[in-house]
Order: sequence, then structure tokens, then C-alpha cells
Amino acid sequence: MIDHEPIVWNDSFITGIERIDEQHKVLVNTLNEANTRLAARVTRDLLEQITRDLLSYAIYHFETEETLMKEYNYAGLSAADDEKHHREHRAFSQQVVALRENLRNGHLVTREELLSFLNNWLVNHILFTDKRFGEFLNSHGYSAQG
Repeated sequence: MIDHEPIVWNDSFITGIERIDEQHKVLVNTLNEANTRLAARVTRDLLEQITRDLLSYAIYHFETEETLMKEYNYAGLSAADDEKHHREHRAFSQQVVALRENLRNGHLVTREELLSFLNNWLVNHILFTDKRFGEFLNSHGYSAQG
């Protein structure tokens, strides 16, 4: 069994957009909690609960980002980045939905498979896609008040 170290929040994750950074911290904490809970015992019910809760919060987070994208005309000013960002959100959601469907059909995923996918996706998405969006917002007059 591969032991998954918790994701340690550090300055490399900061996008400069407080609302997004706070939501990222919730996602990181959710994954770290899932790691702890799954270390004790992996059951279908627990996997379903973790993926349901994570998907629900991820969708809320994606909506926050996508609202800001519209508000700051990300598609008009950075079309390729906007398209890639939306595509990553949809792909993540589709993968988690497919995983949940597999669980309902009796196909258990291992703790390692689940955590590797979730941790790698989140870290890479924050470090590359969300940070780029944060730079865009900061360079186009984003303010936490406005």
C-alpha cells in the first residue's frame, strides 16, 4: 500500500485571490481528511460519501471561478486559457461522476487510486491553471471588494 502524505498548504498554492485560496484550502483539507479516514478502512459507503462531498464542494468552487471568469471577460481576453480551465473543470467532474457510478455498480476503487487521482489533479490544477487565472485577475484590476 502506498502511503499518501497529506498535502501541505504552502505559498506556492496562493493565487492572490483570497476567495479562491480559501476554497482551495477547504479542498486540500477535505482530501487530507479523506486520506485519514480511508487509512483506517475502505468501504463502498465511505468512498461514495467522500466522492459525493468532494464533488459537491468542487462544483461550488468551480462556479466561483467561472463567475469571476465571466465578470472579468477571461474568454475574451485569454480565450485559450479560459477554454482549458473550463475543460479541466468538466473533465474532473466527469471523472468523479464515473467513479461514483462504478462504485454504485459494485466496482471498488482502491484508496491509492482514488487519492492519487484526487491529490494529483488538485495540486496540478492549482499550481498551473488556477495560478494563471489568479495572475490574470490581479493584472486586470481584481479587488476583493469589487
